[in-house]
Amino acid sequence: MQHVAVILAAGLGTRMKSKLPKVLHRIAGVPMLSHLIRAAEPKFDRIVVVTGPDMKTVAEAAAPHEVIVQHERRGTADAARAAAGRFGDGVVTIIYGDNALVTGATLGRLRARLADGDAAMALLGTRPPEPGAYGRIVGDPGFATRIVEYAEATEAERAIPLCNVGGFSARADNLRRWLGKIGDANAKGEFYLTDLVAVAHAEGARVAVIEAPWDECRGVNSRAELAAAEATMQARLRATALAAGVTMTAPETVFCSADTAFAPDVVVEPHVVFGPGVLIEEGATIRAFSHLEGCTIGPGAIIGPYARIRPGSIVGDGAHVGNFVELKAARLGAGVKANHLTYLGDTEIGARSNIGAGTITCNYDGYAKHRTTIGADVFVGSDVALVAPVSVGDGAIIGAGSVITENVEADALAIARGRQVTKSGRAATIRLTKGKH
Repeated sequence: MQHVAVILAAGLGTRMKSKLPKVLHRIAGVPMLSHLIRAAEPKFDRIVVVTGPDMKTVAEAAAPHEVIVQHERRGTADAARAAAGRFGDGVVTIIYGDNALVTGATLGRLRARLADGDAAMALLGTRPPEPGAYGRIVGDPGFATRIVEYAEATEAERAIPLCNVGGFSARADNLRRWLGKIGDANAKGEFYLTDLVAVAHAEGARVAVIEAPWDECRGVNSRAELAAAEATMQARLRATALAAGVTMTAPETVFCSADTAFAPDVVVEPHVVFGPGVLIEEGATIRAFSHLEGCTIGPGAIIGPYARIRPGSIVGDGAHVGNFVELKAARLGAGVKANHLTYLGDTEIGARSNIGAGTITCNYDGYAKHRTTIGADVFVGSDVALVAPVSVGDGAIIGAGSVITENVEADALAIARGRQVTKSGRAATIRLTKGKH
């Protein structure tokens, strides 16, 4: 039997007050839609994403999965009906696109509930600490007869702690029939997916309720809810890292991306931010107030404090990147040291080389980027400017304060600075002259 997930992602999210479609707002560096797709992929044979008209960016985020367009936004049930032709003949699970925190395990439980044979539909519910305006699930323990929206609920119904999340699982043929029976006789004139439960119950079908933790079920309809979802996701990511053998001295101050990868025995100091695409290998230390994205940090390397590692950078085994050092598309070999106040962009540096304070690679000429290549065992003195494209051979020494515009051969000493001129006693003369005015 084929299992199909249908993700409803056509909403504009007007309360977000943004031109960006709601499901593309990011949590832990990844669009909400991508979180949901990643959770669903291992559990379903096919994923179909329903978007609205002129939502090309949502369709791109859904790739390579199938996309169906809801041409007129007439409610969530109408969006589900737009995909009815792609349900197949197995079990279909419908999920709201802003449920970014739902795990694959929960989606699997929802999908599998029908296998017990005592229900024709499974519904996902949760018990929020503050139920607020969530729709309430009405029924008997373990089963639902209807979902009542908060605005239409009685005081007794509003006291129900079990709330609707927005996940429904049923056989495709049943789901098509029930969707066809949903009407739009409501204040907004829309077709509500929540009416599925009452329609199924009216036919005598039983609707089972699967409960999930609140932290998985936070919907996102506003910037405040987006921030709350971010906090939940960060807590989850930190807990995963700690369980995998990462030391975080102040975990509540560390921010990860959904794909941040840590090996065991990594140490992360306070106030570190990991953007997308970061791999930290075994025994590395990331010191306080550093920002990393799109990079690989090798075993035993030390980054920071106050370092910025930008995309395309690879820091080799045991290398040191110190305070106020920025790397961009830079490859540092094993044991390289760049300990302070340095910019290395579009650069390759061989093993054991030392980069002095204030060194910069001048990689941009106003039109194009150029690379700097530095060999192994090179010593670069302080305040050196390497004007790319330029290469420095193995074992070379670059004198402090030099501006290097030509290639330096291996084992050479390169000095490129103006000659110092000292005029004895002139300082006293200047002070005396200035004093007369």
